[in-house]
Amino acid sequence: MNETDILKEELEHYKKEKEKVRKIIGQIGGTTSIKHDRRVNIIFLIIVISLFLFDVLRELLHLQISGYSSNLAIELALLLVSVKIIWMINKQSKIDHFQFWVLNSIEFQINNMAKRMRENEQTFIPPEQKDHRKSSAAAGSSGQS
Repeated sequence: MNETDILKEELEHYKKEKEKVRKIIGQIGGTTSIKHDRRVNIIFLIIVISLFLFDVLRELLHLQISGYSSNLAIELALLLVSVKIIWMINKQSKIDHFQFWVLNSIEFQINNMAKRMRENEQTFIPPEQKDHRKSSAAAGSSGQS
C-alpha cells in the first residue's frame, strides 16, 4: 500500500466521520431544529400574548365569566413559560453533552496522532541522532536551572 492509497483511505474515513457528526448535529440542534425551535417559540409567544390580552380586556371591560378564576390566564401563562424554560434547559444539556463528546473525540485523535508521531520518530530517526538529541536536551535543561 503506497502513500497515496493511505491518504485516500484517511480522507474517506474523515468524510464518513464528518457525515456522522453532521447527522448528530442535526439531531441535537442543527439546521433542522432551528426551524422547529422558531415555530415552537412563535406558538409559545402567541399563546402567552393572547392570554395576557384576554386577561387585560376582561379587566377593562369588567367581564365576569362564571367558573373562570381571575388569575387563570396568568397561571396558564406562567405554566407555559415554565415549560419553555424546562425545554430550553433540556436542549442546552443535550448541546453540552455533544460538545463534551466532540472535545473528547478531538483529545483522543490528538493523543493518537502524538503516539503515531513518537512511533514514527523512533522508526525514522537514526540512533546516533537520538543520542545527540538526548544529550543536547539534557544540557539545555541543566543550563536553565
